Amino acid sequence: MSAATAAAPLTRRALLRTAFTAAVLAGTGAALAPVLRARRPRQTLTPAPLAEEETYRGRHIAVDVAGVRIDGRPLHVMRRADGSYLSGINHFQSYPTPLELARAAVDELGTAQLAFAAPHHGG
Repeated sequence: MSAATAAAPLTRRALLRTAFTAAVLAGTGAALAPVLRARRPRQTLTPAPLAEEETYRGRHIAVDVAGVRIDGRPLHVMRRADGSYLSGINHFQSYPTPLELARAAVDELGTAQLAFAAPHHGG
């Protein structure tokens, strides 16, 4: 038997290296499978319709491109990544439309008025 045809004996180190490599490849494949399988298009956010006005609980609410106003005073509104809205009045809850957000702000304010917007720094 020549040296070229004789296989090297399987050592413990070689066996463990092979088992570890197989485990890493299987784990990586299992982790990447859902990502690679997901081929659906990204969801696009559709902005809520603007230019709405109503009187809610005796308060005038106006929603337009300039923002949300309650009795003529601006309500600070922020849009979340999921398309919902939140405000400084209740920043723990988000609402599907600016109008629903304004109604919730009126409920929270009660008889109190919003403060007029303070001037920005440097302006």
